[in-house]
Amino acid sequence: MSQSQRAVYPIEIAGIYRELPLFEVQAGLKIAILNILGDTELVTACAKALNEKLASRNYDVIVTAEAKSIPLAHALSQTSQKPYVVLRKQYRSYMGKTIQAETVSITTGRPQQLFLDEKDHELVWGEKVILIDDVISTGSTLEGMSVIARKANAEVTGMAAILTEGDQNQWAEIVSLGHLPLFTD
Repeated sequence: MSQSQRAVYPIEIAGIYRELPLFEVQAGLKIAILNILGDTELVTACAKALNEKLASRNYDVIVTAEAKSIPLAHALSQTSQKPYVVLRKQYRSYMGKTIQAETVSITTGRPQQLFLDEKDHELVWGEKVILIDDVISTGSTLEGMSVIARKANAEVTGMAAILTEGDQNQWAEIVSLGHLPLFTD
């Protein structure tokens, strides 16, 4: 099926219009896919909008998980003038002694590890952090990031995403720019 034949979900995020393609991730369940990689216009607008919404939060460091939310963390870092840390999904020997946690993503459906690189321990240790993701679906990645923050003696002072997905009431504490429904057959 070509992109032009695929069903889409139209949405405006931070003043930018996009059509998100729908993909089946489980039998009878489709989700709208937000892929911000390479979408500089959307990333910049979302970073500015999230920075405004997070202005009242007290935080020192932005924490995100690889990979799709890295551009957002980078842009938010530039906008807020706060450093950011990326939790990796694969361990490499150059990462040294890591802090880790397990997550299960809605898109992969299987357990994954998150690793805080040894070089980033000092940046996060004892600091106030904001957890950032592109889309929060099940909360598993957020929980993994929270576990790592606790292990790093950091205080999570907020959680933010471009979009939340699924049961909107479940995400009342999340600072976001919009919400996506789940699509069932």
